[in-house]
Amino acid sequence: QVQLVESGGGLVQAGDSLRLSCAASGRTFSSWRMGWFRQAPGKEREFVAAITWNGGIATYADFVKGRFTISRDKAKNTVYLQMNSLKPEDTAVYYCGANRIGGSDYNYWGQGTQVTVSS
Repeated sequence: QVQLVESGGGLVQAGDSLRLSCAASGRTFSSWRMGWFRQAPGKEREFVAAITWNGGIATYADFVKGRFTISRDKAKNTVYLQMNSLKPEDTAVYYCGANRIGGSDYNYWGQGTQVTVSS
């Protein structure tokens, strides 16, 4: 049974930093891509960043380039999202997802972690 468990969210001020973690279990993810998405109130879920498990190739949404960094620790089966220079518009529930490379959908999701950035 695949499980993705996010942690690390919280309430911070604009300009602060947070590091989100996504602990993955239940299968090997060697041919998978791990992604972070977010959903703000009244908005659709949007892509933030993703990384291939084996090669560590990262992609980012334009609105986080230069501020957020995605990484993974294969020994800990954990994916991280380091978020710097946070803005109030980054306020959202952040979700971790797993996508089999070559497939179009994310097959597994975590429960989400709330990030709130005050101005």
